[in-house]
Amino acid sequence: MKKIALLIVLCLALSCQNKEEVDTIIFNAQVYTVNQDFAIAEAFAIKDGKFMDVGTTKKITETYQSQNTIDLKGKPVFPGLIDAHCHFYGIGMNQQTVDLVGTRNFDDVMKRVLDFNNQTQPRQIEARGWDETDWEDKALPSNMLLNRLFPDMPVILRRVDGHAAICNQAALDLGKITVNTKVDGGEIEVKDGKLTGILIDNAVSLVLDQWPQPTEKEISKGLLDAQAICSKFGLTTVDDAGLEPAIIDMIDQMQKEGSLKTRVYAMVSNSPKNLDLYLNKGIYKTNRLNVRSFKVYADGALGSRGALLRAPYQDKDNHFGLLLTPVSELTEIAGRIAKSDFQMNTHAIGDSANHLLINTYEKALEGQNDRRWRMEHAQVIASDDFSKFNNILPSVQPTHATSDMYWAEERLGEERIKGAYAYKQLLDAYGKIALGTDFPVEQVNPFLTFYAAVGRQDLKGFPEGGFQMENHLSREETLKGITIWAAYSNFEENEKGSIEIGKLADFVILDQDLMTVEVAKIPQTKVLQTVIGGEVVYESESLAK
Repeated sequence: MKKIALLIVLCLALSCQNKEEVDTIIFNAQVYTVNQDFAIAEAFAIKDGKFMDVGTTKKITETYQSQNTIDLKGKPVFPGLIDAHCHFYGIGMNQQTVDLVGTRNFDDVMKRVLDFNNQTQPRQIEARGWDETDWEDKALPSNMLLNRLFPDMPVILRRVDGHAAICNQAALDLGKITVNTKVDGGEIEVKDGKLTGILIDNAVSLVLDQWPQPTEKEISKGLLDAQAICSKFGLTTVDDAGLEPAIIDMIDQMQKEGSLKTRVYAMVSNSPKNLDLYLNKGIYKTNRLNVRSFKVYADGALGSRGALLRAPYQDKDNHFGLLLTPVSELTEIAGRIAKSDFQMNTHAIGDSANHLLINTYEKALEGQNDRRWRMEHAQVIASDDFSKFNNILPSVQPTHATSDMYWAEERLGEERIKGAYAYKQLLDAYGKIALGTDFPVEQVNPFLTFYAAVGRQDLKGFPEGGFQMENHLSREETLKGITIWAAYSNFEENEKGSIEIGKLADFVILDQDLMTVEVAKIPQTKVLQTVIGGEVVYESESLAK
C-alpha cells in the first residue's frame, strides 16, 4: 500500500511539473469569447498580460498552473467593453464643475450653481448637463439672474450635449461677444437689442477659447477620476471623441508611468494646427494609446436644433440647423486625411449633414475601401442614403434614441423620424456597427447602451413594445458593437475585442448574463471585476467576498 501511495504522489508531482506556469487561471465560467464563431468557453489562462489559452475547465486546469486561480462558479465573462464614442477627459474634468444633469427647471440649475460657488469659492464657474426638453417650461431663460448674482465672475452653463450654453455678461465679455458679433456655424441670441446669454454651437467656442485653462494637476486628477468611473462600468478602452495634443501627451505620460491604465483611442480635435502636427508626425501607437484619427464636426445637435436638415424643422419655421464647418473646409480636410493613414471621424446628426459627408468621403477616398472612416452619430438618414454606408462605418449611441424619442418627432415630423436612430439599417449597410454612449451627454453605463439597443425603451419601459423596433439590434450584434466591432472601428480587432489566444487580457466579470437575462433587467447589471492586461483595475465588494 505504501508503494502505491508513493507512486500516486510521484505521478501527481510529475503532472504538476509538466504544467506550464501562468499568471492567472479563470475557470468554471461562462466565457463569451466573441470570436469568429461566437463560441462559449469555460476557462482561460493569462500570461504577460495576454490570453495564453482558452478552452474547457478540464483542458486549462490540466495544462496550466498558477498561484492565482479563480473559480467563477458559472459567472459570465465578456471581453473588455469598449465605448466607441465618448468624452473620457471631459467627464473627468466635469467632476470639477457643476453637474446639471437631471435638473427639472432653471431654478434647480441656479440652486446647484450657488451651492457649488458657496462650497468651493472658484475663480470661474463652468457647468454642464441642463436639458430644457426635460423642463416643464421649455423656453430658454435669459442671463438676467446670472448677471445679478455673478456680476464679475465668468459663468457658463452648457447644455447636456455641449452644443448650447447660457453665459453671464462676464463670460460674454471674456469671449468679446457683443450684439454685433457674428459667427459662422453658430448663433448669438439677441432680444430687444440685448444679449440674452444664449449661445449655440460655434458661438459657445468664442467663450470657451478664452476660458482659463486647467492646471496640470487638475488635468491629471480629471483623467484619474474618469478612469475610476469607467472601470466601475467595465470599460477597458474608450474612444475619446476630440482631444487636444497637450491632453493626449498627458494621457501618454500617465499611461507610461502606470497611473492611467485605461486604454484610449484618441480622436484628435480638428484644427489646421492639429492636422499639420499629426499628419507630419504620423500615427502614434503604444500598448494603451492609439492616435490615428481626427474628429471633425459637420453640424450641431438635434436637441438644440443645430443638426443640419434637408427640410426645415417641423417645430421651427424656415430653420434648417447649422453647418459648423464650411463645405470647402470639409473637402480640404478630407482630402488631406485621405492621403495619409489616418481615419476621419465626423460628427453628423442631420440628414443634410450626413448626405454632405457621404459625398465628401466618397470623393476624397476615390474608391479606397477599408479606410474605416466613421460617421459619428449618423442620427438622421434620408432613405436613399442608407445604401451609401457600404464604405462608411456607422458609430452610434443607442441611448440617444431612448433619450430623444420624447421630442424627436416634434423636430423631424412623422415621415423623417423613420430614418432616425435606424441602427439595424446602418448595420445591414456596412456589416458592422460601433456602439458608444457619448458620455457625459448620456450616462457612462454600457448596460444602458445594451438595453437601449436591444429593447429600444427607457428605464420606465416606454414606449410599450419599444421605439421603432424594426431597428433594434440583437444581443449578439449589440455585444459585438461594444467589443469586437468597436475594436475594428479602431483598427485594433487583432489585439482586443474578443477573448482569444494572443490578444490582450482585457475582460469583465458580471453579476448576470447579458445574453440570457430578461431584457427589462439588463440595466441592473453590475460589474464584479474589470481587468486590463491581466491586472484587476476594479473589483466590487461582492466578488471580493
